Amino acid sequence: MLTIGVDIGGTKVAAGVVDDNGEIVDHTLRPTAADRPDKVAETVADVVRELSEGRDVEAVGVGAAGFVDESRSVIRFAPNLAWREEPLQKKISGLVGLPVVIENDANAMAWGETRFGAGRGQSHVVCLTLGTGIGGGLVFDGALYRGRWGMGAELGHMQVQPGGRECGCGNIGCWEQYASGQALVKEARELADAQPERAATLLGLAGGKIEGEEVTEAARLGDEVSLAAFANLADWLGQGMADLASILDPGCFIVGGGVSRAADLFIDRAREAFAERLTGRGHRPLAEIRLAELGASAGVVGAADLARRR
Repeated sequence: MLTIGVDIGGTKVAAGVVDDNGEIVDHTLRPTAADRPDKVAETVADVVRELSEGRDVEAVGVGAAGFVDESRSVIRFAPNLAWREEPLQKKISGLVGLPVVIENDANAMAWGETRFGAGRGQSHVVCLTLGTGIGGGLVFDGALYRGRWGMGAELGHMQVQPGGRECGCGNIGCWEQYASGQALVKEARELADAQPERAATLLGLAGGKIEGEEVTEAARLGDEVSLAAFANLADWLGQGMADLASILDPGCFIVGGGVSRAADLFIDRAREAFAERLTGRGHRPLAEIRLAELGASAGVVGAADLARRR
């Protein structure tokens, strides 16, 4: 059975035809009209029509960054797209004439990785996407956990530091303010301002404005401030996973997202921090911490498989 998976981001719509084995047999990419909800639905319909031509497609799964209701049809709120109570499932289904399932993008990624990527063979998985913020997805007893209202697993917004940094969600001290791509850059900038003599390589590469790529490159060249920023991210990541393990007791954590491309600079230390801070350490099994395997295609593959299982 062929299904189509669509991953709607703030700047692009990625889509692919996916077979039963999680293989993408064809794909396409379009820009996202983030300020026009109706145009986004039309863009999704266009890519579905394009990919459906000459194929027997059964259904469409759409992953979108936002709060998706329990019926998996309405986007209640999306921080980076102009969606407020958007009936996206109805709109797209009406345009393409196929069954459509809407899912949170991090949930779709988690399902894709659990079924066909780093989580294969695992029944209890916590999936983390480290990008600008932290996205999360939970798979328990082999099923995706969404919560009562469909809005669970917003792991990046658990409060880890009372009175800490302000978060874009409106709260203070959220985990993603300490263990994400934006947190890494913020930490590096603050350290470089305070101790420029330790950031000579970073400042030389940045040429005036420090961004994530420069921090990564400088860290690999031995820049002290950049390495310290990665160490701080690793400690916060390990602490957060230890807290989640105390509540959820997963068999496996999967770490993906853009920041994970620099995993060689932080994942070992994060594993150590996790083991050191885990409640009951030494008297319980230690959950594995794995790197995601499907890369940018995880959301497409996951959304397509969820449509298949609708």
